[in-house]
Amino acid sequence: MHIDWTHFTPLASLGGGILIGLAAVLLLLANGRIAGISGIAGGLLRPAGGDIGWRLAFLLGLASAPLAWLAFGAMPPAQIDHSPALLTVAGLLVGIGTRFGSGCTSGHGVCGISRLSPRSLAATASFMAAGFLMVFVMRHVIGA
Repeated sequence: MHIDWTHFTPLASLGGGILIGLAAVLLLLANGRIAGISGIAGGLLRPAGGDIGWRLAFLLGLASAPLAWLAFGAMPPAQIDHSPALLTVAGLLVGIGTRFGSGCTSGHGVCGISRLSPRSLAATASFMAAGFLMVFVMRHVIGA
């Protein structure tokens, strides 16, 4: 195994993890809501009364994070190595998976595991296993 030490950023990763955890805790304490992105975005499709404001604020904050990054430096270059068709299929599969799994990695992996939810532990183990399998297949079987 080769570690790319130039792009190994444990302090930035730790800082990002702390910010994600803090945002999840604040949303739970302030609104009693779980910070699962698919649930927050999905709730806008069939909004309940008085439920739109906090959902929009959360998603706008999430989308504006790159603008906040610009205050500290230039954005890292984006490198996309796969076709738009493959990315579209992958995005659709993730969307279907979040529907079948009753949530996404942020809801289950960040918030559910911290609450010791058995369903979230099983879901996160499934997400990770599927991710490991797909990386193996894409790199060693298909060769993409």
